[in-house]
Amino acid sequence: MRVLLTSAGLETEEIQTYFMNMIAKEMPSVKALFIPTAAIDADAIGVLPKCMNDLLKCGILKSNIHVFDLHTGMSFSNLQKYDVVYLCGGNTDYLIGRINESGFCSPFLKYLTSGGAAVGVSAGSLIFCSSVSGNLGLLDTELQVHCEEGEKPGPLPFPLKKQIRLTNTCALAVRGFPDGLSIIGR
Repeated sequence: MRVLLTSAGLETEEIQTYFMNMIAKEMPSVKALFIPTAAIDADAIGVLPKCMNDLLKCGILKSNIHVFDLHTGMSFSNLQKYDVVYLCGGNTDYLIGRINESGFCSPFLKYLTSGGAAVGVSAGSLIFCSSVSGNLGLLDTELQVHCEEGEKPGPLPFPLKKQIRLTNTCALAVRGFPDGLSIIGR
């Protein structure tokens, strides 16, 4: 499993480097599935170019980024065509609702447990944790994003504490349980 949960995306060089190492493939050949579904208000829509730039600044070619708005589901075999799924921020309830209603949830979880990679940004991170009703069930802990103070960098002890806080310059890396959880950045 390769999941990177963030408040603000690939905001720092450290998080960006971690992401590129997590994908472990030459960036120009990486295929990304870009999901802007949570961006349903003006502020969130205004951040979408920054989210797209996260992928571009890593060297992923624009022609290799497929925008998918979850109006329908996607089969596991189609998901396997992508090296990473990037879930943008915005309205958390709307995003998890579309994931569950469209039938995307089951193939997506299978994709992740079969070695797929994902990056969550704000709402795109919250959907993985117990702080959201109907969540994807990855972590049985509450996640808070955009915090002024976050967790200390390094491995997280297991069992997880009740709440994990992320600043805009740190990320929660999930590589497995229980030893594959760590905070990247500050």
